[in-house]
Amino acid sequence: MGSVGIDWACEQGAAFSTERANRVARNAVTSMNVMAAARDYTRMRAYHDTYGVSIKRTGDVTNQRQSGRCWMFSAYNVARAATMDLLDVDSFEFSQAFGMFYDKLEKANAMLDHVIALVDRPDNDRELDHVLEWGMSDGGYYFEAMDLIAKWGLVPKDVMPETACSKSSAEMDAQLNRLLRRTAAEIRRAHRKGASAEGLAAKKDACMAGVYRMLSICLGEPPATFDLEVKVGKKAKADTAKLTPILPEDASKSANDADAADTKDAEKEARMLLRDAGITPREFAERYVPFDPNDYVQLVCMPGASRPWKTAWHVLLEEPMVGGTPNRFLNMPQEVLEQAAIASLRAGVPVGMDADVMQEFPRHIADFPGVLATDGLDLEGLFGMDLKMDREDMLDVRETSLTHAMTFQGVEFDEAGKPVAWRVENSWGKDSCKDGYLYMSADWFRTYGGAVTVMRKFVPEDVLELWDKAKAVDVEPWDGVAVALGVCTCR
Repeated sequence: MGSVGIDWACEQGAAFSTERANRVARNAVTSMNVMAAARDYTRMRAYHDTYGVSIKRTGDVTNQRQSGRCWMFSAYNVARAATMDLLDVDSFEFSQAFGMFYDKLEKANAMLDHVIALVDRPDNDRELDHVLEWGMSDGGYYFEAMDLIAKWGLVPKDVMPETACSKSSAEMDAQLNRLLRRTAAEIRRAHRKGASAEGLAAKKDACMAGVYRMLSICLGEPPATFDLEVKVGKKAKADTAKLTPILPEDASKSANDADAADTKDAEKEARMLLRDAGITPREFAERYVPFDPNDYVQLVCMPGASRPWKTAWHVLLEEPMVGGTPNRFLNMPQEVLEQAAIASLRAGVPVGMDADVMQEFPRHIADFPGVLATDGLDLEGLFGMDLKMDREDMLDVRETSLTHAMTFQGVEFDEAGKPVAWRVENSWGKDSCKDGYLYMSADWFRTYGGAVTVMRKFVPEDVLELWDKAKAVDVEPWDGVAVALGVCTCR
């Protein structure tokens, strides 16, 4: 092995400038960046966001802003579908700030428990390093959101709205990490001086009080109870004792005017006001979010000789809630993921999904901002070299991992009934991509996707039996499998 030679570099530079294609590519990329220069206009314009199966009520597009809460937004976007149906409304949004508060609180508690459990390890221990580095990150998985719902409940967004810190979490996270790492240093120092287990626990308790205070300052105090007041449709399936008709805005409207009102106006006037005073967040979830947060299966597609099909994995040190649901991922061929997702969408139930979203994604170009396709960018032509890789190779060399969680809301089929494109609800606001949605080709999902979370009833019986009975293989968080599974944090 030798160093890069000066003469060799000079030869490369001279050869580069003699090629017209190199000069054209250089001028294009240096002026507009890689993705815009590589986008294939002819291919991109051929994509149409029409879908044979599309969920009617998707709700307003949500926005995680500059936070790594995509996994929470994806899970809540799935959960709210049941609420919108129950209340007969076209949109509803849960408070992600409320979920974030308790997610951070649970992560702090788990992180300090790990610090105490590893108190005898040296300072450069790899497990301790992982806990201290990632214990308070924004990232997470679908099951974490479900655990938060089951334990802490939910509230509507207007009960605990977004704050500057939930919209842009880096500054809050830095101070939370500072507090927790300071406490970790105190705990380890106290242990070296012979402190008892009770003494270490006392330091943890004091820190947790500080975490709660810091979160309250940054996110506001989470409500113990609140008064629910929301407009619902005439088909709302709520306690009739809590429903009050909403009178027309103009009670003096003439009979002729009333007769002339169209059906849409009539339905609007038929809406009711739902009032439920003094309820807890858990009561709200139990009454108005009619789904079981434990009734799901997480399927992943990780091909490769070292990643055999029908294997269940459990990633160590990645449970952010003490006593919560152990993480579990079942490795199955892509067709199994696709058919489970399609069955769910046909039944009108959106699907949580994970993908490596920034791969071959011209996010910031103006003309085709919402297309994810493997043939939409001519990167090979731009650079004059082969850059294609299959999914197995990419997983082997850590070129891809599941970085972002979104929601399937529709699917299009070819003449043979196989999926050719997915309608994807993102959480970057309605002004991003195409009105907040992405067109994802089936080839792109098979290459860079790799996880769906679906209700049990949409999973084939043989797969469900594996999910329930297969003994999970423990993997370290730095193992290739764990890296490929990722922790969804994309901002």
